[in-house]
Amino acid sequence: MGGSDGMKNREENQPMRTQTDGACSRKRQMEGASGCPRILIAGTGSGCGKTTLTCGILYGLLQRGMHPCACKCGPDYIDPMFHSRVLGVETGNLDSFFTDKETMRRLLAREKGDLCVIEGVMGYYDGCGFTEKGSASEIAALTQTPVILTVNARGMSRSVLAVLRGFLAAQTEQNIRGVIFNQLPAKLYPDIRREAEAMGVRALGYLPRIPGAAFESRKLGLVAPDEIQGFRKKLGLLYETMRETIDWDGILALAKEAPGFTCIPEEKDGPDGRGVKIAVAKDEAFCFLYRDNLEFLKALGCEILFFSPLREKEIPEGADALILNGGYPELHAAALEANTAMRQAVSRAVKDGMPVIAECGGFMYLHERLQGEDGKEYGMAGVLHGECHKTSGLARFGYITMEAEKDNLLCPAGGTLKAHEFHYYDSTLLPDAFTAKKTGGSACWKAGVADKRMYAGFPHLYFYGNKEAAYAFVRAAKEYGHRAGI
Repeated sequence: MGGSDGMKNREENQPMRTQTDGACSRKRQMEGASGCPRILIAGTGSGCGKTTLTCGILYGLLQRGMHPCACKCGPDYIDPMFHSRVLGVETGNLDSFFTDKETMRRLLAREKGDLCVIEGVMGYYDGCGFTEKGSASEIAALTQTPVILTVNARGMSRSVLAVLRGFLAAQTEQNIRGVIFNQLPAKLYPDIRREAEAMGVRALGYLPRIPGAAFESRKLGLVAPDEIQGFRKKLGLLYETMRETIDWDGILALAKEAPGFTCIPEEKDGPDGRGVKIAVAKDEAFCFLYRDNLEFLKALGCEILFFSPLREKEIPEGADALILNGGYPELHAAALEANTAMRQAVSRAVKDGMPVIAECGGFMYLHERLQGEDGKEYGMAGVLHGECHKTSGLARFGYITMEAEKDNLLCPAGGTLKAHEFHYYDSTLLPDAFTAKKTGGSACWKAGVADKRMYAGFPHLYFYGNKEAAYAFVRAAKEYGHRAGI
């Protein structure tokens, strides 16, 4: 990377996508290989600037006339919202706890774009328990993706080199190819760059502190982008700096080094979901939704009907099943309570036997009462007799495996589900449907409420890691639709 003027000139000389931008992808297609040019933006830990950098890179690629796509490592919902807000399209997840190597590669191969930017999770080596299972490092290895490490230099100068050296030394596979320093004063970068490159890694730029460009946080991570005042302005401020301080040509060159890979064709199984209509909650209160789950259902032939429990009065007409996603119902408890018609509609549907999956925030909505963020109690759908309340800290966090105690909507007794929990609320209900075990640990506890028509609980499910459960849900929806049509 030359000086900032050199970077700016290179960008201005290549403002639009050229015929060679897609050459790497076309070569892969001709050779029968999959996977577009790609990079993985990893970090030294949570809060180091991965999402900020990822959004800035995506926005910058758009400004260059390219058509990037994005994925998030791990089970996170919020970071993909940022990617989607920048790109204007929904983005997916790559998760090596929920899926095997071949499934993850197929999901990555479906991403369409000139370049895929994959955002890491937590620190580069952080996975289940004290292992690298599910970590960004494992996902980089499984997908053969070059890694750019984000190192936050706040409060440091030369010490950032020791941090970088430690991360490089810990590699079992040499995937860290580049580094970008966050919150680094401009005057330090030339020396830092020279010594970083002496370690065999490419210094691809830096970000100084940018007043007015920071994304706010709350307890579950970053504040959702739709809640951030002046999001586009912040993005513009970020890019105005990054166009001067980031080596864009270096990033493009690194992404093109990612090899193509051969995907084993997916076996076509599962129920015929044609004609099945699934109502899916989607608004500010219920915004935690995996795009991949919807694509899974659509691939079976199901039709997705979005609705807002905040604003609409009825579940979509003709719905055969209901999904109540997670989100922030506690921030919208007063509005949810005020929409009596919707609360009653949900209660009627569940009591009528409509199959329902209610995860975390959706589970909270099914209770009789919910303690809002303001500490007051609000009436909810009343399907489950109990209340949800705030706890003093993080109630549950991490990957779990759940074994069913009895036959239920998603699996028979003894069947297992893979799930993820991350919540600060708890319930007065005594869960009894599953025995949950923390992945990589020995602790066990009871989780979830379930019967032949309902799964409700704090754990979140990813359908590509729980295919049989998703199939069972679609079969139940189809059966309910036939019954309702009689």
